[in-house]
Amino acid sequence: METTGLLLLLLNLSGAFGAAVEWTELNEAKAYLRQFGYLDDYADPQNPENLEQLIEALRVFQRVNDLPSTGELDEATMSVIRAPRCGMEDGFNKKHHKYRVNGRWRKKSLTYRIYNYTPDMTKSDVDKAIRSAFKYWSDVTPLMFREVSFGRPDIKISFHKKDNYCPVPFDGPGHVLAHAESPESGIVHFDDDEYWTEGSYYGSNLRIVAAHEIGHALGLLHSEFKRALMAPVYGGYQPNFRLHFDDIRGIQALYGKSVSSPLAGSTSSDTVTPTESSHETQSIPDPCTADLDAIMLGPWKKTFAFSGDYVWTISDMGHNPPIKITRLWTTLPGNLSAAVYSPRTNKTYFIKGSKVWRYTGFSLDWGFPKEVQRIPHNIDAALYLEKNKKLVFIKGSDHWQWDELKYNDLSHYPKPLSKLFSGVPSSPDAAFTWTNGKVFFFKGDDYWRVNEMLQTDRGYPLSKKERWMQC
Repeated sequence: METTGLLLLLLNLSGAFGAAVEWTELNEAKAYLRQFGYLDDYADPQNPENLEQLIEALRVFQRVNDLPSTGELDEATMSVIRAPRCGMEDGFNKKHHKYRVNGRWRKKSLTYRIYNYTPDMTKSDVDKAIRSAFKYWSDVTPLMFREVSFGRPDIKISFHKKDNYCPVPFDGPGHVLAHAESPESGIVHFDDDEYWTEGSYYGSNLRIVAAHEIGHALGLLHSEFKRALMAPVYGGYQPNFRLHFDDIRGIQALYGKSVSSPLAGSTSSDTVTPTESSHETQSIPDPCTADLDAIMLGPWKKTFAFSGDYVWTISDMGHNPPIKITRLWTTLPGNLSAAVYSPRTNKTYFIKGSKVWRYTGFSLDWGFPKEVQRIPHNIDAALYLEKNKKLVFIKGSDHWQWDELKYNDLSHYPKPLSKLFSGVPSSPDAAFTWTNGKVFFFKGDDYWRVNEMLQTDRGYPLSKKERWMQC
């Protein structure tokens, strides 16, 4: 689109910045992008060159927050702009080291001191939260941390409000939660206008926010992975929080691996069952490179990915180790054609070739497997469509829809897949509806996200390996 066209769209408060965008929102977005390093300068909104810079800054911001990189100032983008976050700059549109690092300490044994405490928690709970925050980093590196109560420590921790306590004042309740300085300053500050908690979804979790700010104090910059600890936007309380692989790679690039446990903390604590024994590892697929046979949001509201004889779960922290499918669904074969779970009936359907297996939870229903009827054999994918509560079966460029609870006349099927979903590939490897109600299609390393209007969001496809498996 030409610059003149973009300028007219902006002046009309539509198009590039969504319908009826308020000037207050536009100014809020500009200030945010300047403050956090996405936008170097933005003076006159009628200057075409500045307008292009703003749109490009929005696209970068959207990309690193798993939003369609449209450059549009839509509701989803404003929601992330207003979310609680770290006060440090992001600067993802600037050149940087592979793991986004910013200096390092020249020693492995560091001291820290807590100068004052928040009234929201007991002193002992604050001490415990800060110790736990340091432990995330000491578990995966040779670093050692020791608390001191006097003298000049390496890392200086304190709470203060919106005042002149430091050169970068806080902004009151909400938005910026904390900030820190890179080595060898060691300053870590928390906004005392926030409500700090532990073990609660309410308020701001001190342990997780502290671990993030300590990461800055150790030399890490912000991560472009939304689920990483070092992502700039606060992800909320997680009872079994673990470091993301990008956090681990970054800190180990600075200080090396822990002698006792080089990958400690790299897997999620919600792994379904133990991994396979070592003599089977030759045949275990690598989730980063494996072709998907199927994927579904299944029992326990977990995301299950299938390849060959193996299945693994995908969590906020990335993928868990693959296990044999029969560890969960006994008698179920591998190399599936498709898998789909119906939250409407609590039934899971697995299709392979000409047969279908139906499970309630992880127990095979009586009379199954059965022959597939009224849809073709060897389908490519299946999914549950929340919009009409039907199961959708896909083969090639065609689809069939089936209602579990009533008689279905399938004589008018197949229908073109493009008549149901706009912009998705034919013959997908897998497809499913996720917890946010969006439908995802996978083919090779690409994936597409489909919105409530059943249209592919702009900015797709993206990489399955990077975004879903977080490799």
